Amino acid sequence: MKTVLLTGFEPFNKQPINPAWEAVRALEGWAEEGFDVQVRQLPCVFGAAIETLLDAIGATAPDVVIAVGQAGGRADITVERVAINIDDAPIMDNRGSQLVDEPIVPDGPAAYFATLPIKAIVHALRGAGLPASVSQTAGTFVCNHVFYGLMHAVRAQPSTRAGFIHIPFLPQQAAHQPAPTPSMALADMIEGLKVAVRTSCGAEADLREAGGRTH
Repeated sequence: MKTVLLTGFEPFNKQPINPAWEAVRALEGWAEEGFDVQVRQLPCVFGAAIETLLDAIGATAPDVVIAVGQAGGRADITVERVAINIDDAPIMDNRGSQLVDEPIVPDGPAAYFATLPIKAIVHALRGAGLPASVSQTAGTFVCNHVFYGLMHAVRAQPSTRAGFIHIPFLPQQAAHQPAPTPSMALADMIEGLKVAVRTSCGAEADLREAGGRTH
């Protein structure tokens, strides 16, 4: 039986809700043949987010880790390919910190690639009727911070699949943004995460097919 750890962030940037946490927490205790899911909420705070994640990894010993974050403005579920070793915050985190040009891990490598089967996940999402793509950037805010911290933590565990997925605004969030701002229903986000978990647990290897973006 595989253990899957899903994480989602608390609300940030004056938003009353974070779709990442709403979708993740809906899967608390979900299990199918071959895996069960545990979930944790992460603070949207530099440093503390990684500490909370590492505590969760230590407590659950997961075989698969998928961190989930909000990417307001994106229209689809985006499976991240690469985490980079830099914090360069466009806004303050939830403790008022705004790191600029700071390495996440001093002397760490410039980047880590996700070990999730990213293209297989995108293929499966599209097959389920959900818009999805591979993303080449997780930004430089707390999402990328956690993604890099995650991959650094599991770097010596080749059997652990890990990575990051961004999801769009919820409709009630998009309604308060300049039009047109894309959104996705929570039910579709939850179903998308289920597809990602099943694929991460079941796919022996990633697909080799065109799926990158030029931006």
